[in-house]
Amino acid sequence: MAKNSFNKGDVVVLKSGGPPMTVDKLPGETFIRKVDSEYYCSWFKGATLNEGSFPEHVLMTYVPPEKK
Repeated sequence: MAKNSFNKGDVVVLKSGGPPMTVDKLPGETFIRKVDSEYYCSWFKGATLNEGSFPEHVLMTYVPPEKK
């Protein structure tokens, strides 16, 4: 099994943009009675919790903007 680029708890963002997301499950972990090959992430939009799964090639580590 290949090494994952991200770990549980890492904050990532889509390369195309969007909100910071937290990695909840890694590829290869059992998820809803099946093995998922993508990273399962969660994020908030306002007070609403959103969740989704994404392949590794569309994610990158989130870098917070510098404070002035």
